[in-house]
Amino acid sequence: MAERTKYEITVTARVDYLPEQSDEAAGRYVFAYTITLTNTGTVAAQLISRHWIITDGEGHVQEVKGLGVVGEQPFLKPGERYEYTSGSAIPTPVGTMKGSYQMVAEDGTRFDAPIPEFVLSVPRVLH
Repeated sequence: MAERTKYEITVTARVDYLPEQSDEAAGRYVFAYTITLTNTGTVAAQLISRHWIITDGEGHVQEVKGLGVVGEQPFLKPGERYEYTSGSAIPTPVGTMKGSYQMVAEDGTRFDAPIPEFVLSVPRVLH
């Protein structure tokens, strides 16, 4: 059996398109995303900051950096989960988001928790 990594946060994302907040005629597509962080490592760690790379369907990149997530800096013991929902608006019906969370472990070690790329996409209505 593989040895568990001391510093490891697993990140998953779920995306919902928000048509009621979007204005397609004006080129504004709004998405909600729910992120689940799970401490799959063996050392407790706190999320300090985030770095997002948001790419629209035309290849324009927007980078977002900031402290915490939704105003919080959650502390996760091994096996604990934290979930939050936030949003993003892009000018095209399809785009992607990826990035990383900057973490500090209980022993003072700093590490990044990668956020795997996920797709923002308007669902197409079939007739």
